[in-house]
Amino acid sequence: MMISLDFPSAPVPHLPEIFPPPAIKGPQVWRGPDLIAKPSEWRYSLSTDQITELRVAINQVERSGIDVVDIRFEDFPLPSWKVVFDRLRRDLFNGRGFAVLRGFPVANLSSLQRGIAYFGIGTHLGTAIPQNAAGHVLGHVCDIGVDSKKTTGRGYQSNTRLAFHSDSADIVGLLCVNKAKKGGLSSLVSSVTLFNEIRTRRPDLLRELMGPIYRDRRKEIPIGQGRFYIIPAFNLYQGRVFTTYVRSTVSKAQRFSDVPRISPKLNEAMNLLDQLAEDPAFRLDMDFEPGDVQFVCNHFILHSRTSFENHEDPLLQRHLLRLHLACANGPELPPVYENLRGFNKDGRPAGMKLPGVKLKAPLVPIDGGPGDKIQRLRKT
Repeated sequence: MMISLDFPSAPVPHLPEIFPPPAIKGPQVWRGPDLIAKPSEWRYSLSTDQITELRVAINQVERSGIDVVDIRFEDFPLPSWKVVFDRLRRDLFNGRGFAVLRGFPVANLSSLQRGIAYFGIGTHLGTAIPQNAAGHVLGHVCDIGVDSKKTTGRGYQSNTRLAFHSDSADIVGLLCVNKAKKGGLSSLVSSVTLFNEIRTRRPDLLRELMGPIYRDRRKEIPIGQGRFYIIPAFNLYQGRVFTTYVRSTVSKAQRFSDVPRISPKLNEAMNLLDQLAEDPAFRLDMDFEPGDVQFVCNHFILHSRTSFENHEDPLLQRHLLRLHLACANGPELPPVYENLRGFNKDGRPAGMKLPGVKLKAPLVPIDGGPGDKIQRLRKT
């Protein structure tokens, strides 16, 4: 197997000895129509006492003067939230792979207080890791006019539809500050269900998705990594199937002459994966309300978003705060996952850690590029 000279010691993916492998069973195997009818199973509301405790923790951090990026869980005590965090961990790592909290008091907080509160909540689930080349550990999902078709373009900074994909973290969290005027639905699909479906329909294409796939780092090269990397979409490990998939990075990697060309068979396999993910028989669509917090385990869920139309008033335009979390108590990862962006000392995702870039928690939307140029300020 050809391995890039950029990272000659990178772990090599291997197909299972018995092929096709057995189908996966358990709560991570679900279909959208079955869950949309039972929102109480995956969406739960914060209590008045929990919101009060959140405000107390916010005030404590504000008085201390701690920068958002430096908040640790001991700085943000939320004792009555233990039942919430326990349920989240269970749902994310051993259940359906996602959950939604409702009732975060987003409208009554300043941008600083929102950042403190959301980042503080995240510290009880894991460690925030950098999401982009600028070292942002608190991200902003909103339209700032970025062209996602460019090599370094990121779809979350546009208003276009996003293809189903995963992020390089244990958990991705989204807090809705403002919803769009029209559209912008969040779409989730069980990648475990898709694995089983492709196994049944086209095991020959499953083989392609479990083999080496080359992906572009889009000029965002973490410490010790190369311009591109190799990782299968589906990875069997310890009786579970872990999925990592961003088709645009596969296509963009074709700009390198030392990357093998995408074979017709792999192209067909990715087409089938995309087709199944988009199928209403499998996906779950949900509309965020301000104050909703969605948590998704990237290893067992692919996520997407529909295109949207914004309000004319900049203060009302669609805006989500994002966290990428590395969780010490998350599932043990396949060794080949080190190829994504490397592991930290605990064997968890290291995130977009680039040489010489300090971690930042911006409170307003910025482009995330090398200059961190502010595109638009919201006076909230």
